[in-house]
Amino acid sequence: VPLIDGGTIRLPRLIGQSRALDMILTGRPVLAQEAYDIGLANRIVPKGSTLKEAMKIAELMSSFPQQCMRSDRISTLQQWNCHEINNDNEGYALKNEYDHGKDVLKEAIIGASKFRDGAGRAGSFDEFRK
Repeated sequence: VPLIDGGTIRLPRLIGQSRALDMILTGRPVLAQEAYDIGLANRIVPKGSTLKEAMKIAELMSSFPQQCMRSDRISTLQQWNCHEINNDNEGYALKNEYDHGKDVLKEAIIGASKFRDGAGRAGSFDEFRK
């Protein structure tokens, strides 16, 4: 059965063509450690704790400034297509990032002020949730 769900496009972009072809053509299972090592998974959690860990991440992300996070996300996703729009890939991608970011500067200034005052230092984001 051919992959018609974008797997032949997205998987090589995530883990490289050689590894993607290995997975696609052999259909072999990929265990957690290998998935982590090749960049297919971002973290490994103890068996049975997946939902709990996912909820922790969701709670953390929901406490961040949403407009800023969404702006960064869309810019990150769109950078893949910038070369199709403009031959100056990096320059166009930087302009695209700026265009998305300028719309959320008010929210960013509030977050930067909290950081200036100590919130978020050393990876602690508890102060941001207040």
